Amino acid sequence: MYKNIIIVGGGIAGMAAAAALSEIGMEVTVLEREKLPGGHVRSWDRLFPTLRAAKEVLDFLNKSLGLLTEIICDIEVGSIVPTPGGYTIHCTNGDIFTTGCLVLATGYDLFDARKKEEYGFGIYENVITSADLEKIFREGNQVTTCGGQVPRRVGIIHCVGSRDEKVGNIYCSKVCCVTGVKQAIEIRQMLPDCEIFSFYMDLRMYDRHFEELYFEAQQKWNVNFIRGRLSECAENPDHSIILKTEDTLTGHPLKLTVDLVVLLVGFVPGSSARKITGSLGLLQGTDGFLLPADEHTAGNRTLLPGVFLAGAVKGPACVVDTIADGRATAVEVYRYMKHSEVAK
Repeated sequence: MYKNIIIVGGGIAGMAAAAALSEIGMEVTVLEREKLPGGHVRSWDRLFPTLRAAKEVLDFLNKSLGLLTEIICDIEVGSIVPTPGGYTIHCTNGDIFTTGCLVLATGYDLFDARKKEEYGFGIYENVITSADLEKIFREGNQVTTCGGQVPRRVGIIHCVGSRDEKVGNIYCSKVCCVTGVKQAIEIRQMLPDCEIFSFYMDLRMYDRHFEELYFEAQQKWNVNFIRGRLSECAENPDHSIILKTEDTLTGHPLKLTVDLVVLLVGFVPGSSARKITGSLGLLQGTDGFLLPADEHTAGNRTLLPGVFLAGAVKGPACVVDTIADGRATAVEVYRYMKHSEVAK
């Protein structure tokens, strides 16, 4: 039995699992394909619902990593092969690792908004994604149009790549609604005279304090929420954007011109997980995310001995749930390793 535990993915799920395992005296190696750990959270400015700095969470996780944790960045796993007593991890740079216990925490990718051509992303310069907007906040830049002007009107479009049969994603990405509310408030904080129009199918404020943030967006920041699915965007000669939609509460068609459009892109299964699934034969759900051994009673285990799942590799999740899931995975890993030692 190999003693070292390998975690593939150094996002917040992998970091939380590594920190918990290191704390109880277990050696951990984290393999991260990016140049720094932290995953998507490194690209975020503030977190819902409290608007605390994302950096605070990353700093906490970094400080929690013990001396028994090694993080290797800028390394990508190509394949994982079962071997006697464990698994061999082959990386694209030629490095090889062996382990008896493997945690897959490869996370998710963001939906490619270019697949919704009718929304104009990649065609019209004043159509951006929620990730683009978050980068603007993160870097401390001003929100402007492609021409460098302060926008007077901004349209925020929910469910881009989620709950959409046309693109093959019928699931909810869980965090897009509250992200849209958070970003609407942030725009209004930066640009007090800017009007915000948020177009949604349903607002799913599912977690603690999410509903309060939604009320704050309406009552304090005067964000306009319109129940309606966008049909298409068109560009005016001045590069402003015409939104064509329907107010589904009144049944009336609606046409609105805005200076900037923000598409709230959802989660899709990560490309790294798809590669690993092929080499290990792990099960995928109908949504393409990895399936645990039992979604109710074994949410962090797989059907393969010594292989565990953590975080959004199993589906969309918020920061709080992802960190909790990483720690839960650590408990399952500890139990497995302990029982293996007893059996030995």
